[in-house]
Amino acid sequence: MQVSLTRRSLFTGRPTARSAPPMRPPWAGKEDVFLDRCTLCDKCLSACDEGILIRGAGGYPEVNFKSGECTFCKACVDVCADDALQIDADAPEPKPWHLVAKIDDKCLSANAITCRVCGDRCDVRAIKFTLAVGGIAIPVIDTKSCTGCGACVAPCPTDSVTLNSKIEERAA
Repeated sequence: MQVSLTRRSLFTGRPTARSAPPMRPPWAGKEDVFLDRCTLCDKCLSACDEGILIRGAGGYPEVNFKSGECTFCKACVDVCADDALQIDADAPEPKPWHLVAKIDDKCLSANAITCRVCGDRCDVRAIKFTLAVGGIAIPVIDTKSCTGCGACVAPCPTDSVTLNSKIEERAA
């Protein structure tokens, strides 16, 4: 069953041309291929031990990092019988997605209030704090080491951390 995103955007009042597609489970691939293959069986939602997969618009699975982080356990891929989630075995280093963390200007540290919760939660240490004028430590994200796991999203007290596509950032 194919859902017309254009028709849905008409009824919800959200134009699809300006909005990015929702964050899909790891290894979902291109949005149109994922939507064609996904049968809305919800097996990936049940398989996710972290509870970050939710039923989104049209019933398709989406990632919600407010519930936790992705450990890239591949359980969602293992239960997907429809091949909507696939690991590219031919890739030298198969990546689950091309997401990196981004911190906006609401960040407490960026506003001279000490907070390092995002850096403390980052297991790969992709978020480092560098001193700025006045002795304030500002978070800086190493986009090469960021896995896009989302561990830094939920604990942020100001909702300043989001995940964005590396591909979109290159185009901007």
